[in-house]
Formats: sequence, structure tokens, C-alpha cells
Amino acid sequence: MAARLDVDLTTVTRAYDEARRRNLLEGRGARGTYVAAPKVELTAILDLSMNTPPPPDGVDFDDMLKQGLSQVLMRADNELLMTYHLGGGSDADRKAGARWLEPMFGHPDARQIVVCPGAQAAIAAAILALTAPGDVILAEPTTYPGLLAAATQFGRRVIAVDADKHGMVPERLEDACHQHTPGLVYLNPTLQNPTALTMPARRRKELAGIAQRCNVRIVEDDPYWRLADAPPPPIATFAPEQVVYISTLSKCLTPGLRVAFVLVRDPQERERFLVALRSFALMAAPLTAALATQWILDGSADRLLEGVRNEARLRHRMARDILAGRYSGAGDGLHVWLELPAYWTASQLARAAASEGIAVTPAEAFATGSGSANAIRISLGSIKDRGRLQAGLQRLSQLLARRPESFSAAVV
Repeated sequence: MAARLDVDLTTVTRAYDEARRRNLLEGRGARGTYVAAPKVELTAILDLSMNTPPPPDGVDFDDMLKQGLSQVLMRADNELLMTYHLGGGSDADRKAGARWLEPMFGHPDARQIVVCPGAQAAIAAAILALTAPGDVILAEPTTYPGLLAAATQFGRRVIAVDADKHGMVPERLEDACHQHTPGLVYLNPTLQNPTALTMPARRRKELAGIAQRCNVRIVEDDPYWRLADAPPPPIATFAPEQVVYISTLSKCLTPGLRVAFVLVRDPQERERFLVALRSFALMAAPLTAALATQWILDGSADRLLEGVRNEARLRHRMARDILAGRYSGAGDGLHVWLELPAYWTASQLARAAASEGIAVTPAEAFATGSGSANAIRISLGSIKDRGRLQAGLQRLSQLLARRPESFSAAVV
């Protein structure tokens, strides 16, 4: 091809690579390279159920990924990228973690940071390190399903503590601590998943004080802090020794990195946390951890974060316009908590939406007890194309305006 077009071989090779990336060509081994057949999309599901960051506005993610990996491979010892890292991350990774946490904590000690393969692994390790089988974990009535799944697998009981528009109620937490002697308290105070509420600073300080008086540890899962507009200080700033603080890159940058930074100030608890983590997830993958470190230290992470924040805000404005009076988002973050009209239940609406090719998450998925709110969570980032997101939100709005009696299941 290079000879026929009279161009350099490198140019043709790059053109072939680009054509493959666009699914225009496909290799067939020794038979050669062929024009690819058109790909038919057999499903038209609009996924509003998965909380992932939207594609960043004004950022060429593909180029950033290539440049970052190129820098990692050029500067790092390849043997170190392909071996075990048992200390909760390399020194460089922990320093990058300290840099990532600077907006929350000023200048945290990198030695107190553990690098984990995602927030779910960090939550599971905290449960194993801080509680025993049969222990109680206190959480809000609607909470992150990953906590519920991990607690169930490990034989812990999650008990709901009443919450109001500002989050967990301090008096109810103190009562629950005296009644249940919990192993830990789980809180997601910023753009809470799923309600999208942000706990004010005063409430955070009150809960931290109760945790200190009752000598109970708090796991502060804070994936959305850096997406939020002027969030209050983390609970960990009010009770540093009482709180295990988790910040993941999956919600701010990209889930593919599988990197979370965990701040554990007590050295004995940090060692117990590491032992627990190694029992099921030996380490964060060194290659992706090194990429995260490269991006944080060279400023790429901040550019990517700003792109995600800008795109998320655009999508929130779209949701507010389309859902009108039903919109209850915070204007930032990745999701909206939509309270339903009385003629719909959350499970009914989720089924009806699925029949129209839209996936949403009903409130039952987040319930810590038998009851749940009549609401659904709508995730705004998982549909890459903004136009398709708009179409999905419009179809959902039309669905909400009708009554479930107008839907009947087909019999075949």
C-alpha cells in the first residue's frame, strides 16, 4: 500500500491503526487485512443505571491515554511495573495520592496513604480490618450497594440510622451506637449515592464528635468530593484518628484505572487494613497505578477532572430542563435522585423503562432495611453521546407523565 500510494511506510501503518480503531478494517491472520463489515447494533439500551464519569468536555482522552502510557513506559523500570507491590503502593504512587488529597487535607503524609485497586476493595478491606463476623455496621437508610454486598458476604449486619435532608441524624447515630455497639459507621457525605445530597460542615462535625465519644470508626467513602462545587471539608478533618478516608479515581477520572487512595492515620490500623486487603486483592495493578501517578504529577489528572466536571454540569442542566419539576440533582456529580409520582412505584417504573430500552436503578437497590423511598437513580455519565442521553431523558420524562395502567405485558 505504501508503494502504491508512494508514501512512507510509517504513515500507512498509522493509517491502518486508525482505521482499525474506527472498526473500518479487520485483520484475518495470514489471510491479510480486509475492510470490516458494518457493525449492527442489536440492542438499543440507553444505560442510565451505571455511575461512571462522562466523556470529558474539551479533552482528547485517547491522546492523553497514549501520552501517559508512553511517559510511564519511557521513565519507569519495566520490571517494577510487572512485579508485586505489597506495601500498599510504591513511594511514588503514595506521593501522588498525597497530591490528589491536597484539596481535602492540605498536605497529608504520604506514608499514611494506601493505594488500593478501587474503592470497593478499600471498603471490603476496611470491613475486614475493623469489624468481626456478626458485627453491626451503621449506615443511612439509602446507601451504596457495594457496602451492602460486602457486608453480606463477610457476615456483618448493616443497620439503618435515620437521615434527614442534611444526612445521618446525630442523635439517632448516638442512640444506635449505645444500642448496637457497631464495628463501624459508613458515610458517603458528598453528593451521596444515591440521593445526591451533600452533608453540610456542621453535620459532619457533629457526627465526627459522636464517633469520638462512642469510640467507633467511620469509613468515609468520598468518591465525588472533587466533582462537587465547593464541598465542605471531609469528616476526616474533624476526627483524623477516627476516620478511614477513601477517595477513588473511578468516579472523577475513569474506572479503568482501578485506583483508590485510602488515608489511614493510625499505623496499627493501617497494617491491619493492608493485611485484610492482601487476603483478596493483593495490590493495585502497578501499570495502571503508575499511569494514575503520571497523570496526577504532570497535571493531566486535573485537566481530565475539569473536563469531566464541565461535561457533568452540562448534563445536569440538560436533565433539569427535560425533567423540569421532577429534577432533584445538585447540579454537579454523576447522578440524579428522582422521586416518583404516587402512581408509579420504583420497581414498576424500572420495568416499564426497560421495556422502552432505558436502564435505571430503583430505590430498592440502595435500601439498608425493608422499606425504601419511591425513587430511582438516574446516572448521567454512562451514555457517551450527549444526544443519546438527551433522547433517553426525554423518553423517560414522557414515561413518567403517563400512568402504569397504560402498559401491558405482551403474551407470546
